[in-house]
Amino acid sequence: MSAARQEHMTLEAFLDWESRQEFKHEFDGFQPVAMTGVTAAHSTIQFNLLGLLFNRLRGHRCQAHGSDLKIQVVGRIRYPDAFIVCSPVPPGTTVIHDPVVVFEILSPGTSYKDRIEKNGEYRETPSIQRYVILEQSRPAATVFSRAGDDWVGHIVLGETDLALPEVEITLPLTELYQGISFSPTPDEMQTG
Repeated sequence: MSAARQEHMTLEAFLDWESRQEFKHEFDGFQPVAMTGVTAAHSTIQFNLLGLLFNRLRGHRCQAHGSDLKIQVVGRIRYPDAFIVCSPVPPGTTVIHDPVVVFEILSPGTSYKDRIEKNGEYRETPSIQRYVILEQSRPAATVFSRAGDDWVGHIVLGETDLALPEVEITLPLTELYQGISFSPTPDEMQTG
């Protein structure tokens, strides 16, 4: 018995198909992938992030968007938790082709996709200068940015600022996590 061969969906076919769907889907270059729900912590971090971005970018040439708009990266469609674009965006636009900074908030079910798959896609998209992966369980971020031909990652922890030099702003990491109570780690319980 042979398995039925599934045809690849084209990007154009996906965009046409998704425009008729009730719920959002990402496109992995092969087929639609249904978007999943989020936790209260994820929602709070996203709310804080967008609030900070909107305030910091008021009057700026760049603008922030949340996960209602999609971005196109290397033949795929993604709905990042937030992103910044610095080119004009006409009102009827549904797909952004040139994001500059992209944010994803990790969830247990999306960790591999965000850290590995999307990281590679964002690295291969020339307009993206910085990719920020925000942890959900602690105030921490993994930040990837362009350094010449390299894609360099570093960790941001605790009471520090998250620098976004591409758009000339900083975000206090602690403010991204405002309103979230974290359980103590095993190390914190032993020293307490």
